Order: sequence, then structure tokens, then C-alpha cells
Amino acid sequence: MKKHFYLICSFGLFIFMSTSCRKYEEQPKDWFTKEMAFDSTDKNGIVAGYVLNNIYTYIPDGFARVNGEFLDAATDDAVPSRYNTQVEYFTRGTVTAQNNPEENTGNGYTLTFWANCYSGIRRANLFLANINKVPVTAQTKQYWISEARFLRAYFYWELLKRYGGVPLLGDTVYGLEDDIKLPRNTFAETVDYIISECNSVKNNMRPDPVSSSDFGRVSKGAAVALKCRVLLYAASPLFNGGGFESDATKKALTGYPSNNPNRWQAVADAYTEFKALGYYNLVSSGTPTPFISVFINKMSAEIIFAKQSANTLTLENNQSPVGYIAANVKSQGLTSPTQNLVDAFPMLNGLGINDAGSGYSASAPYNGRDPRLAATVFHNGLTWLNRPVQTYEGGLDKPNNTGISTVQTRTGYYLRKFLGNFATSTTYSNTSHNFPIFRYAEIILNYAEALNELGRTEEAVQQVALIRQRGGIAAGANSRYGVPAGITQANLRTLIMNERRIEFAFEEHRFWDIRRWKIAPQVMTQNLTGVSITNGTTPSFQPISVTTPVWNDRLYHMPIPYDEVLKNPKLIQNEGW
Repeated sequence: MKKHFYLICSFGLFIFMSTSCRKYEEQPKDWFTKEMAFDSTDKNGIVAGYVLNNIYTYIPDGFARVNGEFLDAATDDAVPSRYNTQVEYFTRGTVTAQNNPEENTGNGYTLTFWANCYSGIRRANLFLANINKVPVTAQTKQYWISEARFLRAYFYWELLKRYGGVPLLGDTVYGLEDDIKLPRNTFAETVDYIISECNSVKNNMRPDPVSSSDFGRVSKGAAVALKCRVLLYAASPLFNGGGFESDATKKALTGYPSNNPNRWQAVADAYTEFKALGYYNLVSSGTPTPFISVFINKMSAEIIFAKQSANTLTLENNQSPVGYIAANVKSQGLTSPTQNLVDAFPMLNGLGINDAGSGYSASAPYNGRDPRLAATVFHNGLTWLNRPVQTYEGGLDKPNNTGISTVQTRTGYYLRKFLGNFATSTTYSNTSHNFPIFRYAEIILNYAEALNELGRTEEAVQQVALIRQRGGIAAGANSRYGVPAGITQANLRTLIMNERRIEFAFEEHRFWDIRRWKIAPQVMTQNLTGVSITNGTTPSFQPISVTTPVWNDRLYHMPIPYDEVLKNPKLIQNEGW
């Protein structure tokens, strides 16, 4: 199909939404009939193409997905600027199987998250069962079938990282008369299924890079990237024999029963396979910085796969500091990054702010820092819409007004990442905001983590250096970009964890990373802090306490929705729920 994919995808979403208002069904309903969608006389497969595009709409969107908040606001990286939001159920430990912020409707879906993924899987199975009726070219049919199978595997991945093993439907399209009370497959079986699907379809997918007319569709690179990520999680401490469950059956549902260090080699092999594709690169140039340009350009050699959306200025209006007004619209400043996150960014020389010789000054805390800090977080003095951000007490962006509807930063910071290049502008304009699902930087850091766990620490350092070089860290006299010579495996593990934290902030990695590494009990019980700034000839910076999260081990895995367990007694609920 030679139409722009993202426009067709929008059409598919409209059709889906327009038929989602029925209160009951006498038989399974879809917006299309099989006869209409899979027409043996439709040589161009126009309607079948719409059906395939509609499957993409079931992919979660990471922008403020949890009832208007980023999932990272449920980690140590941020808090919502608004009080009493649902995403804080995670940090307060008040999530239940009946009240999971990710499962509540209103997150951009008409279905719960569990049901949304299984709806996508059902759509994929319907497509696969009927596409051979449509007389499109053999090449088109090959691409379409591989796309549908990839998307189905991707939905299973979204389920796997939340719940562990889930019922695998295969190619079956169930009807109302069928027994759909299926038991959960084990974690190992679910991993094997996803990896098998990626291996089966990858060579039949579009080569990288996809053409401009097919922009937004998955390619071979996406299949290998999904494989790499699934294997990374499978090798990680929580899933690789490190489950907390006391029940052996439940432990097998949410991870491997025993540890196998060789699982890290599979991650390294997936990187080698991805590297052989030969197309993807870290972005090394762009305006205003290479790092920022990755997130505001529709097409990038670093983006492997992204959730497509129309160009808007919604993020700018929702996330910019509250003192800015553009086109008579007041910015909302809905996200407050923590001081904990800000402190994680190293200095320009690559040393941590507490390292000897780093050059960090508590009286000028934003000077000489990793350029990714200013690309991720609005801090006091950063230029935006042609004026400095004022997050000091009483400043335009922290006015401390009283009133029930007042929203302002709780930490002294606002979210900058994903926003357009508006530092010297006077207003916003529509900007590309495609949420990155896979990007090349992740593949590199996956590889670095695997190499380090395999004892190949110095090889891992070389991969970390690639990320830091692109980020703007100085090479230093030894060209190690701040990584100490002779660094130990344990210390590099900590450094890689931190590098993932700052590189992927607000991309929905931190929430899952602290779980798979099994560091959540330490991370999510520490004091989350901010800064109070007193303006003057020399501003003063005082740390403030914002909140202290609560952690319970059951939060390692999400609860299967209560209604699903009621409907299907064969679904074993995760431990603690």
C-alpha cells in the first residue's frame, strides 16, 4: 500500500472506536465482516490493509498513559505534579487486583490492559486466518502475515513482563461456543513462543530501513529487537531463577525455576544478529542536540519501532513549566522529575556528582553536567520560549499560589524530554511525538549488560562508551568517557543500571528495570526528594523531602485483573494478590 501508514492507522482507530459502544454481544463482533474485509475480488487488499493497520492501534502509548501520567511517576524518577493521582497507587503500595492503575479504563483504551492485548491478539488471529482469501501480491501477503505475527508476539510480550506466563492461543480464533477457560502457560513456554515467532517471521519482514510509504510498519529490525529484549528480561535476576514466590507452581508461571547464567549469552547473540542488519546507528547530529532530535523527528536511524501519532503540541502544553502561556493556553507542568533522577546524571567528564574530582558544585548544580540532563529535565535557569525557567520559590514556574486547582512542580523540576525545539521560540508548533518502543541505544546497553554478566567487562565498557559519547560526555585522556580504568564487574553493573536510567528516562524502562534487577525493595523505599531554590544574587539550593514510597514484593508482578480470574477459574493469580 502506497499511502502513508500513520494516516491509515488513524482511520482504523476511528472505525474501531466507532463500534465500541455496544453494551452486549450475541456473537463476537468486529467492525468488519470476514466477507467485507477479506474480499476475493479486492486485488489491492484495501480493506484487509485497514484491518492490519487497526491491529497496530492496540500497542500501548507511553505518553502519559496511566490516567494522564507517565509510568515513570510510579518510580524513583518522578512524581505527579497533581496530588492523589492513580499512578501513585504503585508508590503507596495500594494497588489491588480490582484497582490497578494500568488496568483501569480511561488510559486511552476502552478495555483494560489485559483485555486490550488479547483483543489485539484476536485481531491478529482473525487476520491470519483469512488473509489468504485476498488476491494481493505474494510479496505484500508475505509482509502482512509477518507483521500480524510480530504484533501478536509483541502483545504477548506486554502481557509477559506484567504478569508472567499467560494463556497462549496459538492461531485459534475462539467463538462463543468454545471453551475459553484456558490455563496459563509457564513463563518459559511464553518466552519460547515469543522468541519462536520472532525467529519465524524476521526474514519475511520488510528489510531495514522501511520505505517512506511504509513508514511506521514493523521491519526485521523490530523482530530482532523484541527478541533481544525478551531474552534480556529472561536472563535477569528476577526471572532467571530469582523469583520470590514460595509456591513452586506460581514461581514457574512468573520466571524460570532455576538460574542459568548462559541465558546472558543468548542476549549477546541477539545483539550480534541485530548488528548484522547494518542500518541502525546512534544519532550523532541534530538540532538542538543529537539526543533531543531522536524524539522529535519522524524518521531516525536510531528508532527501530515507534508508536505512530499525528504531529501535535499536546505534550508541550501538558508538560512545560506552568508559567508559560503559548497561544493563550497555559502550560500544565504535569510531571515533576525527582532530585534523585537529576543527581543520577554525571558531570560532563563522566564522573558522578559525588566522585572525587568530578567538579560538581552544590551552589551551581546544573553547570558542567551531562547534556542529557538539560534534554530530559527543566531545571531553574534553562531557557524555554525565550525566557529562563523560574522554579525558585515564588518564580513564574513555582508561584506557590494557594487554591485547590493549583498545579505546580513538587520537586523544583519539570519534564523536558520528548518536547520540541522551542528554547528561543515564542510559541509552540505541531511536533512529531512518536513514542519509541525500540531504539538502537537499548540494543547497545542490552549488549553491555550481557557482556558484563558474562565476565567480559572491558568489552562492556566499550559499549557504554558509545552511549556516553553520543550523549555528549567528554572522552577524557584515556577515551573511557568517565568509566574508571580497571572497573570491576560489580561496579560496572551499577554504572550500566544508571546509564539505562538516564538514557531511557520516561520511556517506560525504569519501572520494569528495577523489578527485573530485583533492586526495587531498596529503590522504592528511599526518600524521593526535590529542591527548594531561594532566588538572589547567588541562588541557594536546599533539598526537600517529597515522599517515601512503600514496597511490597507482590509488586514485582502485576495482578491478573480480578474480573478475568472470576471468569476463568483456571487462571492462577500471581502470589500476593
